[in-house]
Amino acid sequence: MEHTRAEIVSFDSEPLILVDADDQAIGELDKAACHAGEGVLHRAFSLFVFNEQNQLLIQQRAAGKRLWGGYWSNSCCSHPRVGEEIQDAVSRRCREELGFDVESRFMFKFQYAARFEDRGSERELCSVYLARFLGEPLINIEELQDFRWVDLDAVAPMLDDSELKTTPWFTLEWQRLLDNLPQSIPSAGTRR
Repeated sequence: MEHTRAEIVSFDSEPLILVDADDQAIGELDKAACHAGEGVLHRAFSLFVFNEQNQLLIQQRAAGKRLWGGYWSNSCCSHPRVGEEIQDAVSRRCREELGFDVESRFMFKFQYAARFEDRGSERELCSVYLARFLGEPLINIEELQDFRWVDLDAVAPMLDDSELKTTPWFTLEWQRLLDNLPQSIPSAGTRR
């Protein structure tokens, strides 16, 4: 596949930031333990990247991921590292997964929980961001296996399609984001 590279950027042993319902840090726990069983509430983020045609960049998660491997999701999602500002984490993870930098805009924060078969759960307090990028991503095949640019009016039917597997947080975030989509999305990012 064109536009790919391979770099391991995520580890089960990395500590995630545990939070309360008000997003106050209350401790740290490794990623594997945060996602075990019913999950432990931790800080996370989701990024939605749009191009100059206002199409949304979606990604298909790498098949080997413990939770929702092979499922389609929003442009980028992950966790800030201990001591890292969340906006910096958004930029870092976008570079790691998609190969470009962005200036992102915070939209909203919400809490959710979702279980994936018997493999574990997400239990996150998630901050949602928007950005714009003019170009094609250079995807990290350790994190995702495919990507597409999708017209805005095609996203909801895709999320409703029972044959197309999509992540639960993508569905939860999309409608709220669409209802509040600003006229101006932050300026275009740059290649790493």
